[in-house]
Amino acid sequence: MRQRDVVGMTADEVAALLAYARKVQIATINPDGTPHLVTMFFGVAGGRLAFWTYRASQKARNLARDPRLTCLVEDGEDYFELHGVQISGTATRIDDLAGVTGVGRLIAARMPDVPAGALDAYVTQAARKRAAYLVEPVRTSSWDHRKLR
Repeated sequence: MRQRDVVGMTADEVAALLAYARKVQIATINPDGTPHLVTMFFGVAGGRLAFWTYRASQKARNLARDPRLTCLVEDGEDYFELHGVQISGTATRIDDLAGVTGVGRLIAARMPDVPAGALDAYVTQAARKRAAYLVEPVRTSSWDHRKLR
């Protein structure tokens, strides 16, 4: 049996990691073809990654030109703890205020150390300057090195 077959995560394991993790690394494509890689807070909407950003950000400009992206969610500190999922796909942009605010609230709900009232006020104000995105997966790969123990 190949090691890849041993360490792959089930759909339930991937869903559990996405429910637990708060940060995603997002790679978009710059105009010169180089990757633009950033770490963002994210939420999950209908099983898809959801994030928001300022409408004029580099990642927003990159996604307007080319909606392809790759997202990485990972956890673990040493080799036998590493587990993660990589999702490659396309980003669907949400511009309407209600949709952007909804994604902002999904993300804010995952911030346990900040009072909910403070986050709601922030989300309401920040949503006016942002666009939100849903990641439509094309290819997903996962690994869980804890299965190698």
